Amino acid sequence: MGNLLGSWRFKEPSTIEECDSTWGSDSESDDPGAEDDSGTSGSVSSTESERAAGDASPQLTNSPEFVPKMKRSFNAARDLYKYRHSYLSYKRSRQPNEYRNLRFYLNKIPLVPDGIYIEEILTKWRGDYDKLEHNHTYIQWLFPLREQGLNFYAHELTQDEIKEFQSSREAKRRFLLAYSLMLDFYGIKLLDKSGNVARAPNWQERFQHLNESQHNYLRITRILKSLGELGYETFKAPLVRLFLEESLCHSTLPNMQHSVLEYYVYTIRLPATRRHLLRYACQHYRPAHAFLWGPPPKRRAGGVGSRDCVGAGSSGIRAPAPTPEQQRRGEESTTSTSVSIGVTVSAQDPVMCQDLTRGRLKGCTGVASNMTGMERALTGRS
Repeated sequence: MGNLLGSWRFKEPSTIEECDSTWGSDSESDDPGAEDDSGTSGSVSSTESERAAGDASPQLTNSPEFVPKMKRSFNAARDLYKYRHSYLSYKRSRQPNEYRNLRFYLNKIPLVPDGIYIEEILTKWRGDYDKLEHNHTYIQWLFPLREQGLNFYAHELTQDEIKEFQSSREAKRRFLLAYSLMLDFYGIKLLDKSGNVARAPNWQERFQHLNESQHNYLRITRILKSLGELGYETFKAPLVRLFLEESLCHSTLPNMQHSVLEYYVYTIRLPATRRHLLRYACQHYRPAHAFLWGPPPKRRAGGVGSRDCVGAGSSGIRAPAPTPEQQRRGEESTTSTSVSIGVTVSAQDPVMCQDLTRGRLKGCTGVASNMTGMERALTGRS
């Protein structure tokens, strides 16, 4: 038996569907531990370098004559699967467990190679946006992970070090200050100890910079991962929701759309939270037929989750391009359409309101308040 257990190896997923359990039947529960497996810590090759090397997304256009064939990145899905499952298929780090990340946060050692202590960064770097932008060595010390990054002087976290870190009030205090420092750099402010965030007073200037300086998107992925490793998993969703709203609804960060949907959402370990964010994104993504992050097509044919979202699904198969008439209707998303029964429904919210005929009115925007009259119209009663 011992030999059998010793020879067992965790089967690594080979498809995007195997990596993404967001819409799977095993993820319909809201159990926080649904995917939060605890495995051995280890190192993996950095997917950040793959993204920096050119894993860019093709730009979408609203023209029905030219809609490029999009598909999700398997490298991204696999990387985030490993992260969410605690790198189960990897051996322990070969580096000596010196708790260097913890000692850095206790202000006992400086980051390498710059020789800068954490207190100097927290007290002197805030608001120094040029330094935060152009220095590329500090980010992996401020936000350590259980995987090797681009700064090979920075040590990987281990499970034992994570436990020690989470038990240190001083380290956690400085970690939140470091998180607040980076949020300010991006034009965002941390509102409370629950992780809620909002635009900072200088958001316009900083958002413009963030939209143009896309190497920061790699940093944000690392920050989100590190939040989860060091005990702040619940801080992720408010930040991801803000980025979804800014990139999809307000177009203040249009270049971030792909990173939010392909990376940031999938750093979140709780499938129910990912589903909630993806439903929100699906409602506002344009063109709607090109949305790739909904449930697989086979689950949208009438089974569980068929009303969760529209789009090409996680398989990456592109839905047919819209007809000119459908395109015209899509461009009128800011207007309201009156249904024959006298109920006004926003054309921008077809997903949430498609259950109208089943009497499920909660969540539908623009629905007239005369509930009794509508029920009579739906049931045919006078």
